[in-house]
Amino acid sequence: MRRYCNLRSGHAVTQIPQAYRSTPVFDAVTLPGGLRQAHCTKAGVWGRLTVFAGTVRYVVEETGEGSILSAGDFIIIQPQQLHHVEPLGEMQMQVSFYDVDPEGSPPA
Repeated sequence: MRRYCNLRSGHAVTQIPQAYRSTPVFDAVTLPGGLRQAHCTKAGVWGRLTVFAGTVRYVVEETGEGSILSAGDFIIIQPQQLHHVEPLGEMQMQVSFYDVDPEGSPPA
């Protein structure tokens, strides 16, 4: 969450970044081939991959490092970071897109 100072009152105000777009909820059958192979977001675009059911593996192409995500887990996808997703059996997941880091610091 981001906290900003309200200039009138001097009190901090919490502002939760809002996704500007989200994919449909995909399952192991409907997950597009493009997400199963190396791809990335554009410059200045963060993704949040959320798993609703089952398990997926999120792999960063540069390092080959994989993260196993289960129902209730999410991971932040950095701008322009090559990655892919592997369903590990039945699953449901969604990606939401942000024009600010959804877990970052407020602007200076």
